[in-house]
Amino acid sequence: MDIREIDFYPELKFTSSRSGGKGGQNVNKVSTKVELHFDYMNSVLLTDEQKYLISTKLASFINNEGILKITSQEERSQLLNKKVVIAKLYLLLERAFRKKKKRIPSTPSKASKKRRLVSKRIHSEKKKMRQKWDD
Repeated sequence: MDIREIDFYPELKFTSSRSGGKGGQNVNKVSTKVELHFDYMNSVLLTDEQKYLISTKLASFINNEGILKITSQEERSQLLNKKVVIAKLYLLLERAFRKKKKRIPSTPSKASKKRRLVSKRIHSEKKKMRQKWDD
């Protein structure tokens, strides 16, 4: 199941505040910074395994109350920042739920083994030629 198929909107809470940065006089008047609060532990849409993955992999986004918090103040409008925050949430959840591929160790080919041994032999002969003779 793709994470984007899940509708988290009823469980998300948004707050807005004044944003710093670009925007000129608009910054002082309009609350464009958007914070998304997601109480993932009380979510009915997530399984216990998914909740565990969120708590371990996204620990830097979780506050002391156990709320996942994401902020955006990149855009000059509240609506655009809200869209950015939702996109960030989906991206973070996608990465948290992605399974790591098991590494299959490769074995060296016969030709590469032979090349290695030949180069070792050449190097060894070179060293032998540099040795002093004791008479």
